[in-house]
Order: sequence, then structure tokens, then C-alpha cells
Amino acid sequence: MNRTLYTLLFHLGLPLVGLRLAWRAWRAPAYAKRVGERFALGLPPLKSGGIWIHAVSVGESIAAAPLVRALMARYPDLPITLTCMTPTGSERIQALFGDRVQHCYLPYDLPWAAARFLDRVRPKLGIIMETELWPNHIHQCARRRIPVVLANARLSERSARGYARFARLTAPMLAELDWIAVQTEAEAGRFRQLGARAERVAVTGSIKYDLHIDPELPPRAAELRGQWGASRRPVWIAASTHAGEDEVILAAHRALLANHSDALLILVPRHPERFNSVFELSRKEGFASQRRSTGEPVAAGTQVLVGDTMGELLFLYALADIAFVGGSLVPNGGHNLLEPAALGKPVLSGPHLFNFLEIATQLREAGALVEVDGADALVAQVDGLWRAPARAGAMRDAGLSVLRANQGALERLLGGIARRL
Repeated sequence: MNRTLYTLLFHLGLPLVGLRLAWRAWRAPAYAKRVGERFALGLPPLKSGGIWIHAVSVGESIAAAPLVRALMARYPDLPITLTCMTPTGSERIQALFGDRVQHCYLPYDLPWAAARFLDRVRPKLGIIMETELWPNHIHQCARRRIPVVLANARLSERSARGYARFARLTAPMLAELDWIAVQTEAEAGRFRQLGARAERVAVTGSIKYDLHIDPELPPRAAELRGQWGASRRPVWIAASTHAGEDEVILAAHRALLANHSDALLILVPRHPERFNSVFELSRKEGFASQRRSTGEPVAAGTQVLVGDTMGELLFLYALADIAFVGGSLVPNGGHNLLEPAALGKPVLSGPHLFNFLEIATQLREAGALVEVDGADALVAQVDGLWRAPARAGAMRDAGLSVLRANQGALERLLGGIARRL
């Protein structure tokens, strides 16, 4: 399939796109707002001539934050336009940057919508975070001689096989990218095999290692635990969970309560539309449950605190002794393992980490990560870490060492961007 056929099929599929958008709006009403932006209609006022950065959703927005801050500091006269595709990503961008950046949804990958967006923004440079590849947007940039950088790029074997099935579409698209800054050598090889120009692919590492933790975060978390009367309570967090994981987490917590009757679980669903259902599940399972969004102090008898707020994940990690990172007990590929490691937490996950293979391997080999395959194994690890503070401390130190050893990707990425500006 080439780009012309892809574009034709996209147009024919617009009714399905509309139905999917309506379905998502039914589940999360924010999807019903700002629909015009998805077709480059009704865009907010945007200054032209700056840097355009696309981060598809929450995870990419968080990953992009250090890069955005660095670009704002280095190029204060250039407007930054930050786009995403989801309401949660939009909320995160606005929470992180407010009016310091320009923001809108990225229009759908239709030639006329992409052209209208680019003619409005007229960026000097486009930066796409990780692997959000849209053939028409990239081609429209190439037509206007706007260099495009694929930053912090990752490409799993499974994703590479998917792109390879559409080689006549993928190869020309990758060839139009000016620079692909990938996280690992294995991923560099996959991009070259798919048609990227070899001289335009470079291994810069993952900017996720260049994570900055506010030094005030741990003291604030310790103070709040003190206010809860929970300084000595065993507390663990299960973060970024997906459907099918919450039941496993709650089963593990029930078993932990048998030996740690005052244990507290902080349960944080990945997607806001699941906040209510996870809270109701916790109550239905018989746990004394609270919602973080109420702002009420956690009571002595509370067994589960559902983290139903946005932009607080690092703080919730800081509240816990041990962190489990979700999206990994189900075949979703996992989520950012480095955030809890940067906060000095022993890190646990499920076995499905194909989106973070290199990071997971480094943490595992260093002794900072343990993978579990179900409730029983999860119980054994959490219980063991609570009973062996020295082992928890060793995992903490190992995670911090991995972070220190791999930092510097952001500077390498900024150097490549500067050459293209």
C-alpha cells in the first residue's frame, strides 16, 4: 500500500473514525470537545516560525517535558507548539506548561488537514516523540522543507513487523525524516531495515533516564504520610493499571492483609475513564476504599486508596515503599519503570514489557526490577521486601545507579536538534 491508497482509505474510513470518536466521547466526554481541531478547523491563535513537537498522549507528553523545558531555555524567542491526540494528553500538557507553550490537537492524517495545520504554524522544525508516524504529516513537512526529527524513538520487533507489511508506505515515509534519534542499537537496525536512510539514524539513548525529580517531592510525601498517621504503615502502589490487572492487584492485597493487617494499597488506573469502575471494584471486593480526588486524609482503617487524579503519579509513587508498574500483567507492553526507580523505590512489574525491553533489561540485570507473573508471585515479592529492608535498599541503590549511568541522552538529542535549526 502506497501513500495515495492510504489517503483514499483514510477518507473512506472517516465515518468509522467519527463513530470511534463518538464512542470514546461516550466513555470520556472530553473527546466531544474541540473536534474541529482534529480537522485543523477552529485552531487557537498560534504564533508561527517556532518549533512544533508532537506527543501523542500522556506518556509521550511526560517524556517530552525535559526536552520542551530545555528548548524553551535555549531558544526563548521561538514559540513552542505542542500537539497531542488525547484529552488526557492535553490536560497533562496544560498542567505542565500552561500558557508557556502553544497547544492544540494534531489534526488527523489527511493531506488537506495536515497542510492547513502546517500553513498556520509554519514551524522551523518538527519533532515527533517516540514512534507516532503519520505519512501525510511527514510528507507535507517534506514538501515545505520543514525538517522533521523522530526523537527518543523506539520500535519493538512486533511494531517493526507491522510496518514491514506496508513497506511501500513505510519506506518513503521514513526516508523523508531528517533525523531519527533512537534509544538503542537494535531499534536503529529495525528503522534502517524498514527504509530509513542509514546516515540519518543515530543512537542517542532514552531521555527518560534524564528524569528530574523535584527534591521537595519526597519530603512532601513523608509529611502527608505523617498527617495520615501512616509513617509506619506498609504502603505499596500499583500504578498505570489496565483492565484485567486490578483484580490481580486486589487479590494480592487481600493476601498481604493477612500478614500485614494495616497495609495500604494505592491503586492508580492508567486511564481516567476507569477511575469510577476501579473504585467500585475495590468496594465490591470488600475493601475499605477512598478516592484521592476527595482530598480527605487517609483513615487508619482505609485499605485501598484509588489514585483518581491527574498529574500526581510521581507524588503517589513517593508516598509508597514499593512500586508495581502496570500494563505488564496483560500484554500491553508496560509503562515507565524509571519514574519509581528515580524516587528510590524497589520496582516490580509483570512479564509483558516489550515497549521497554532495554530499560527493563538494565534494571533487571542491576537488581532493581523483579518481574512477577500473577498474584501469588506479587504477594511473595511485596511481603519479602517489607520483611527485608536491606534488600529493598539494595534495589533502591541499583535503580538509582542505572539512571546515573544512562543519563546524557537529552544533551545528545539537543545537539542534533541544534544542527537542524
